[in-house]
Amino acid sequence: MRMTKKEQLSKLNIKMSKCSKCLLHCGNSHIVIGDGNLDAEILFIGEAPGKNEDKLGIPFIGSSGRILDKMLESINLKREDVYITNILKCRPPENRDPLPEEVYDCQPWLEQQIKIINPKLIITLGRFSLNCFLPEVKISQVHGELFDIEINNIGTKKILPFYHPAAARQNRKTRVLFEEDFAKIPAILKQIKKEQ
Repeated sequence: MRMTKKEQLSKLNIKMSKCSKCLLHCGNSHIVIGDGNLDAEILFIGEAPGKNEDKLGIPFIGSSGRILDKMLESINLKREDVYITNILKCRPPENRDPLPEEVYDCQPWLEQQIKIINPKLIITLGRFSLNCFLPEVKISQVHGELFDIEINNIGTKKILPFYHPAAARQNRKTRVLFEEDFAKIPAILKQIKKEQ
């Protein structure tokens, strides 16, 4: 009998919680796996858990999370309608940028999450998340543009790069771009569904 998404993700979560591929697992309080609707049409991918996320084991619950929640509300969605995760499942010390080897070690977990959830649209938040799928491009040049990409053992997926909510919080100009990009989601999702 085929496992449900919930069963598949629970099994994967147990494996992730025992991961010791990199040293990040040594200094964290929680492994921050993901949160949201397992049947979500939209999957948001950030870069790594912060202090609040590490404390509670839930992604995007600090100030960046409040911005994300507000933006979801602006397009009539709630956190429960989408799935939210990060590339790294453990917090880097002092919130430093993810190291290439940490991204490399964690990426298979992310790919398995994508395979199980099978979203219609993947929205990357920030340059690290974007470069996980499109290593050569700059967020400033491609934010808000839709891409078809091939993911190992999954096939073609639609990727929509956005600035990270933290960047939108720190810079007024980036905030405007972030809001404009977010407003495109309903039309893009509608178009994807029409094409399927």
